[in-house]
Amino acid sequence: MNARTLIISIAVAGIAAAGGYGAYRLGMDRGVQNVRPEAAAPATSAQNAANVDPAAGRKVLYWHDPMVPGQKFDKPGKSPFMDMELVPVYADDSGDGGNVTISPRMQQNLGVRTAEVTTATLTQKLEAAGSVAYNDRDVALVTARVGGFVERLHVRAPLDPVRKGQPLVEIYIPDWIAAQEEYLSVKRMQGQSTEGLLAAARQRMLLVGMSEEQVRAVEAGNKVQPRFTLTAPIGGVIAELGVREGMTVAAGTMLFRINGLGSVWVYAEIPESRAALLRLGSSVETRAPALPDKIFKGRVAAILPEVNPATRTLKARIEVANAGGLLTPGMFASVDFTPSTRSAALVVPSEAVIQTGQRRLVIVQLDDGKFQPTDVETGIEANGQTEIRKGLTAGQKVVISSQFLIDSESSLKGTTSRMTEVPAAMDAPAGKTSHGAHK
Repeated sequence: MNARTLIISIAVAGIAAAGGYGAYRLGMDRGVQNVRPEAAAPATSAQNAANVDPAAGRKVLYWHDPMVPGQKFDKPGKSPFMDMELVPVYADDSGDGGNVTISPRMQQNLGVRTAEVTTATLTQKLEAAGSVAYNDRDVALVTARVGGFVERLHVRAPLDPVRKGQPLVEIYIPDWIAAQEEYLSVKRMQGQSTEGLLAAARQRMLLVGMSEEQVRAVEAGNKVQPRFTLTAPIGGVIAELGVREGMTVAAGTMLFRINGLGSVWVYAEIPESRAALLRLGSSVETRAPALPDKIFKGRVAAILPEVNPATRTLKARIEVANAGGLLTPGMFASVDFTPSTRSAALVVPSEAVIQTGQRRLVIVQLDDGKFQPTDVETGIEANGQTEIRKGLTAGQKVVISSQFLIDSESSLKGTTSRMTEVPAAMDAPAGKTSHGAHK
């Protein structure tokens, strides 16, 4: 075979291959034309120009399945992916970015509910658990002013309750007896010169530790009081007992420590993250499981400057009035801090706020069935409402149900728009080049 024959054979083979490819493309195009409208191929610009929704009177760019937004169809019908009708995308929505348009019928099917942005005053409550303890400011110590001998003990065990003025112990004190005898001896003397001596003898009884009441008893009875009874200066319980019958006590010995129960302390554990809500001197209501029908009023007496490293809690000391001594140290208690009132602010229902980790947004309802995701800056949350510091104005309407579906659709729409805009910008120069090559 010579060279000319070889060239002719190659040319014939090329023509045959081109004809086969053309027949293949013709068959494919006819196949596409036979596809049902429900699964039609992507629309062309000429087709889109004639598409007008008779119900809405708006130009339709294409139809799509919201669950597969990247696939576009040139006719309405059933989605080939899901058992649902295709949704139109209108020409006047093309510049909305992440906005979503939902027909009233679809809103009803999705159960979309909205609420108005209002102005309200929020109060934020703070509750905590705590335990009851003695009020260390309501303490009285009974000590021996001089040495003596304990002859009789009226209170014999710690935690015994005592009343104010109740006898505690009888002590024989020799130094007191000597001072009393000296006073009585001077008092029995006659003459004007004894007035100074009598006053000095009376002062000596006070100096050895006798009280005014005990001195008056000696003056009224005109006889030595060999035994003296110490009484409780306040009512409460014997927190510490340091004396027994028959003991010899020295001056300054602590005999009793009495804790009053007129008021108690409640130590409440406050989470570190909520410590800013504490206010020194604020009112508090306390309840105990042992006394479910009782409410005890109190106030924040101190906020201790220490954080528990294990529980990350701050301890607040609350002084509570304990009428009747019903609260006893060691009881568990629940503390309800009086709500702290803030100034009026914009609020929305808490379920309207979508938290994505780094962002907080709400779905705002616009006109003509449009919905727009809007970033907001939130404040405190109380009573099912959330404070809005930035991003909304009073009177706007936000979605409080099905907002996650709308947000997902908005995200998909924004992503699709960005994906389609980039190839369009890249295809423009390429089109010009191909036309030039064709010429």
